Amino acid sequence: MKLHEYQSKRIFAEHGIPIPNGEVAITPDQAREIARKLGGPVVIKSQVLVGGRGKAGGVKLAKNPNEAEQMADQILGMDIKGLTVDKVLVDQAADINEEIYLGIVIDRALQLPVIIASAEGGVEIEEVAKTNPEAIKRLPIDPQVGLMGYQARNLAFDLGLRRVFVNDFVRILTGLYSAFISTDASLAEINPLVITGDDKMLAVDGKIILDDNALYRHPKLAELRDIQEETDSEREARLAGLSFVKLDGEIGCMVNGAGLAMATMDIVKYFGGEPANFLDIGGGAKSDKVAAALRIILKDPKVKSILFNIFGGITRCDEVARGILEALNEVQTNIPMVARLVGTNEEEGRQILAEANFPSASSLGEAAQKAVQLAKGA
Repeated sequence: MKLHEYQSKRIFAEHGIPIPNGEVAITPDQAREIARKLGGPVVIKSQVLVGGRGKAGGVKLAKNPNEAEQMADQILGMDIKGLTVDKVLVDQAADINEEIYLGIVIDRALQLPVIIASAEGGVEIEEVAKTNPEAIKRLPIDPQVGLMGYQARNLAFDLGLRRVFVNDFVRILTGLYSAFISTDASLAEINPLVITGDDKMLAVDGKIILDDNALYRHPKLAELRDIQEETDSEREARLAGLSFVKLDGEIGCMVNGAGLAMATMDIVKYFGGEPANFLDIGGGAKSDKVAAALRIILKDPKVKSILFNIFGGITRCDEVARGILEALNEVQTNIPMVARLVGTNEEEGRQILAEANFPSASSLGEAAQKAVQLAKGA
């Protein structure tokens, strides 16, 4: 789950990271009033969960409240990469002398949080990695010990910071690590962390991505979700407790278990098809969850056939079969389908489908081949 810049920076501030004074506006009049209270030049920044806002015209500098109102009027309602801007952040403009990139991510190979830093801030770190990889510093952190002061100081010197900024840098990096750990984030990023004309360090932009699997521990953070972040299908899947990822293929897949879902997608591709989605209904799924999953798949206009691959352990095959037929009673469709049911109550499940003249297969290979053939009109 992504947080907006203003939400991320507020969390940073709670952990002692200095941020510009600023407030969120949803109308041009509010932007004018905020600019008046702040005094001096302000930056009007669109709040949408995509990169490249500046290049799209979603970030503008205003010299006074009148300009702030005009700029906000231009930005509010703007479409940026398919998302509509419905709020802007009005921040005090900073006198920027130097820009630093500072971020923390999970390195899955090391199974550790890793601090990534570069003296070339203010641009996409991926671009720096391509053009000047030696400018990027990496610092793995043992979560049982945490970030040590000497590590932060060494990183400051590695970045070439002047001694006068080292203590401030240590405090900011310590705060960033604290924010990362306390929110169960998968990414916490300041880009850029700037050194201003009066020799102060300031986080003028911020980004946090939360681990969805840990949101149950952070109900207040979960409430910050922007509904524009998800498609209707993704939102419906989340509310139904389903793991769903939209893909570009033509064969809808409903499977129980993430590993089995990946294997199902692989075998669909092996037989010449392309999966339209990853959809894991999980263990113990009842008929209502199966019906919800099928409705989500059927909303995709690209889907030409649907493959059900259920291994009945905790999930009962007869419950899945009832869910399929229940969904088909609710959603009329002529899309062909095939099911492979194996495990708990598989005979009962197959019998339920057979009585409804629903095609089934005895093996995953057979089911995948049938799904591919059906998608091709065979």
